[in-house]
Amino acid sequence: MFSYSNPATQLANSKQVQAVIGTQLNESELVAKIYKTSKKLPIISLTSMATPESNPVPLPYFIQMANDVTIHMQCLADIVGQFRWRKVTAIYEQNDGFTSNSSILTYLSNNLWDVNSEIDEHVAFPSLASLSDPKATIEQKLKSLQKKSNRVFLIVQSSLEFAVMLFEKANQMGMIEKGSAWIISDSVASHLDSLDPSVTDNMQGILGCKTNFSATSSKFRNFKFKFRGKFLSEFPKEENQEPSLFALRAYDTIWAIFLALKKSQGNFSLEAFSKSILSSNFDGLSGKISFKNGRLNQAPIFKIVNVFGRSYKELAFWSNISGFSKYPVTHQAMEGRSQNNSSGVLGTVNWPGGSQTVPKGWVYRYEGKPLKIGVPLNGACPHLMHVSYDQNKTKVTGFSADVFRKSSKHLPYDLSYDFVPFNGTYNEMVKHVNNKDLNAAIGDIEIMSNRYQYVQFAHPYVDSGVTTIVRVKPDRSKQTWMFMDAFTKEMWLLLATMHLYVGLVIWIIERGDNSELKGFGAMLWFSVTMLFFTQREPVRRNLARFVLAPWLVVILIVTTSFTASLTSMMTVSHLEPSVPDLQTLKRTNAIVGCNRRSFMCDYLTNKQGFKPENIKRFDSLDEYPRSLENNEIKAAILIAPQAEIFLATYCKGYITAGTPLTLGGLGFVFPRGSRLAVDMSEAVLESIERGEVQDLKKKMLSTTNCRSSDDAEQDEKLGPQPFFGLFYISGTIASLGLVFTMVHFAGRNVKTSKTWQRIRSMKRSLIPERNRQGETFTNELLGICFRTETCPRAAYIF
Repeated sequence: MFSYSNPATQLANSKQVQAVIGTQLNESELVAKIYKTSKKLPIISLTSMATPESNPVPLPYFIQMANDVTIHMQCLADIVGQFRWRKVTAIYEQNDGFTSNSSILTYLSNNLWDVNSEIDEHVAFPSLASLSDPKATIEQKLKSLQKKSNRVFLIVQSSLEFAVMLFEKANQMGMIEKGSAWIISDSVASHLDSLDPSVTDNMQGILGCKTNFSATSSKFRNFKFKFRGKFLSEFPKEENQEPSLFALRAYDTIWAIFLALKKSQGNFSLEAFSKSILSSNFDGLSGKISFKNGRLNQAPIFKIVNVFGRSYKELAFWSNISGFSKYPVTHQAMEGRSQNNSSGVLGTVNWPGGSQTVPKGWVYRYEGKPLKIGVPLNGACPHLMHVSYDQNKTKVTGFSADVFRKSSKHLPYDLSYDFVPFNGTYNEMVKHVNNKDLNAAIGDIEIMSNRYQYVQFAHPYVDSGVTTIVRVKPDRSKQTWMFMDAFTKEMWLLLATMHLYVGLVIWIIERGDNSELKGFGAMLWFSVTMLFFTQREPVRRNLARFVLAPWLVVILIVTTSFTASLTSMMTVSHLEPSVPDLQTLKRTNAIVGCNRRSFMCDYLTNKQGFKPENIKRFDSLDEYPRSLENNEIKAAILIAPQAEIFLATYCKGYITAGTPLTLGGLGFVFPRGSRLAVDMSEAVLESIERGEVQDLKKKMLSTTNCRSSDDAEQDEKLGPQPFFGLFYISGTIASLGLVFTMVHFAGRNVKTSKTWQRIRSMKRSLIPERNRQGETFTNELLGICFRTETCPRAAYIF
């Protein structure tokens, strides 16, 4: 076997070569020499290459003891798709034209397209044999890649020697670090079993596609035992003595040649010999050995490995039919399966830098440098944006900065940036983004139509508008009848109706026996005194007491609630603005205040028609209260987020006037046509939908002195809803008492009528003669008095 051309060329010239076996059969000189010697000479490669049709010199018996390179590219692309990387950098070692580099990139690009990814950059390294100083060349090309934004690197074609040198230099340059991802193809990954720990130290966190083979057969164990013994005798200092896939393929190649020679039975010819090799069909150490179109016929199963520690760990298995799986799938089972959903099969990966978080694979930079993001140095509100210095380091805090940091985490790439304090107006900062002096700007920057001619905004992260803050006007117009506002009209009406109803029912029950509750006026007075539990009229019947008891409970609860509601109304201020709205301020030529660095002052003059002399400019929110108290200004005109913070900080004595004028909201500023603006809009929406922006807003307002102004006024009126249950119980009991009383009266009246008839008939039979001079007729036997005037004890009959 030969790796380079000179020995093979010498043998080819002497016509002593019957077959050529190697791992780097990519020298055009070698191919030309062999073609001149014999077109029928079998050339067996142990590595995968692009289609031999791309070779300008036809070789009919070029045999690859390897699989189709397109399957290798598909495996690499599926790994990229598994982690949803949008762009990759393809790295390959050139091979003097025998293998078509463009073909490999085309295969890779097509497969990446299927997983919504693409090749952002491809870098060709000359073969090591052609370089006088390979380390310097590798370092130079890696420096150019280091300035790029992409951090996903695919080693699509490489010799082992080149890969070892590449990773050593990349590790020294800090490119195999947190946030990057490196993936190696089978041509390098299948050597991992035989690499020294000193080599794998430079490859920590790297993923690879490694051809799977059975390591449990007795044939393999025998070969492994002999291989390790011979390897140890020749290389006693080597730590790793495991046979790689290429050692197994070399053994299978020799076995295929042996079987082909055995089949010739002394009648040897190159053409028959080559055809016999191509017709091989046996189970080798590396798998099933049979050929189709000059390549191994059986599709490979790859192990997805992760270099970790002194060796590697197996994450999953992959095939071009079944996709990723946790366990190896037999080729028979693969034939009946389609591509599966393999989400999450790879599990936890140890990435470069020791991280277990999937790298975003992209660092957004401007010309290879971190972005310069402008922030207002002297913002109007430190709660929204504040710049401070700590040991000559710029520290940027505030709600806007927090939202930017939180949203940046949702970008599909890592954002490398530095905050640059800007001492000027907001409009000037926006123009600096347009002039490319700044790459972006953040803060309490309002989205305005006139700014779109310079820059592009991301989606607003908070709503905004023009808010007018004025002093409170005390409300004395409703103090006379304030107590009536403790309950709603419905509650008062229901309470009065129920009270009269319960009093009426008690009066009906009691009026027969209770002389103090005979008249209708007595009933009304009883209802009044019952409110204060001071009724002097005794309640004699148990049924009346049964009706009265639950209503007294209702009265107790309602009066307690009334007291609490009225107390709350008298202690909680109900505020009205001293000026009704913004238009009133303009009409009366009132002096108003605004921030000198924001758009607001120009907005009031250009859009709202305020006179410039009626506008006073301020630097911060802290300056407004004193000017409002001294009547230097009648109102402070702020954007809505600043107004919220102002009212939450100075919550007593100030209120918003009128309806805020809606504006575009607060947003981050980017140059026109910036891809980052689109991605940041999506990231901001993600933060809003997750509730992160709302949580940051609550956190910001919680640092103020007062509660949020949204809670300044509450409706204290009580309606009937909380008392429906009590009213229902009391009303039901009263109604039952009324029904019972009516039934009782009706029954007694019927009974009295029948008794009277019997008495009259008995009177006629027992007293034959009337005493005409007396006014009372008696029957001594019955003891009944028929004239109530002279016998009041009989009154109960009527």
